[in-house]
Amino acid sequence: MKKINALIQKLGKKNYQVDKHISKKELFIILAEKSFCLLRGFYYRLFFKKCEGLLFVGKRCKIKHCHKISVGKTITIGDNVEINALSLSGIKFGSNVSIQRNTIIECTGVIRQLGEGLEIGNNVGIAQNCFIQVRGKVSIGNDVMFGPGVSIFSEDHGFSEISIPMIEQAEIRQGVTIESDVWIGSRAIILDNVTIGKGSIIAAGSVVKTSVPPYSIVVGMPGKVIRSRL
Repeated sequence: MKKINALIQKLGKKNYQVDKHISKKELFIILAEKSFCLLRGFYYRLFFKKCEGLLFVGKRCKIKHCHKISVGKTITIGDNVEINALSLSGIKFGSNVSIQRNTIIECTGVIRQLGEGLEIGNNVGIAQNCFIQVRGKVSIGNDVMFGPGVSIFSEDHGFSEISIPMIEQAEIRQGVTIESDVWIGSRAIILDNVTIGKGSIIAAGSVVKTSVPPYSIVVGMPGKVIRSRL
């Protein structure tokens, strides 16, 4: 077990310790599954623009436009994840990034106007069933946690002209920035033209439509700052 802990820590997870209650049989099953993910990762890294370390890819993933993706060290992509990297600046992942199953990262919806691109820092965990829409630029800092079902939308839509169908009016793209050390709770929604300041916490189910100062705690629909962590 000590060797496993040392290996995981070497791959980027500081002070990580496997639960001592896991049996050798259970650990073997986990390592066997990881081995298959690593093999799939060796295949995908052949097509990535840049890959600095180990890449683990789960079953039934759909990763499109791999040549637009750069990754750091130790990236884990779970089962059924869909990534469409077609965009002006592509996708850049830092090191020690985890994207859990059923998450969708969509950089471009229609090819008449490509999305700007996505940057994700180091030590970022994206839980199951998240959706990141990249139309305006989306920037996510270091040490950020996403709960299950979080959604990010970096585009709005014009609706001022009632004589023109809204589908024909111009899109508005300001982008979304999530600074470092942010925790976003389950099923929270982050809308376009929002910056979430460093060290903030977004409560589960909140809808954030205005920017949030650093070290804020945000709750509600629409989200409001209820107090500061400072």
